[in-house]
Amino acid sequence: MAGRIRNITVSEASRPILPRHAKLKFDQTRQVWVLLAPERVLAPDEIAVEVLRLCDGVRNVEQMVDHLAAKYTAERGAISADVVAMLQDLADKGFLTEAREKTS
Repeated sequence: MAGRIRNITVSEASRPILPRHAKLKFDQTRQVWVLLAPERVLAPDEIAVEVLRLCDGVRNVEQMVDHLAAKYTAERGAISADVVAMLQDLADKGFLTEAREKTS
């Protein structure tokens, strides 16, 4: 049977969040950020860590891109393409899911 990871297609409307089984932590011993999941560890670069820290399930990708474009005074289109591609790659590997709407 396939895993329970919900496959998502990342777009600017997506609200990505780390699933419960994945954690972004700072490894004090190695002095690097790591993305941990069962039996897997990734060491994202500095920019990827910044993007992952914005993946709170509240902000959508569009808001994250706007924030990064303003912070780095960079061209929004290039940032959007890079952020969407990075998040899609992580989602495909099971490190990201999409926040679900809260039901009343």
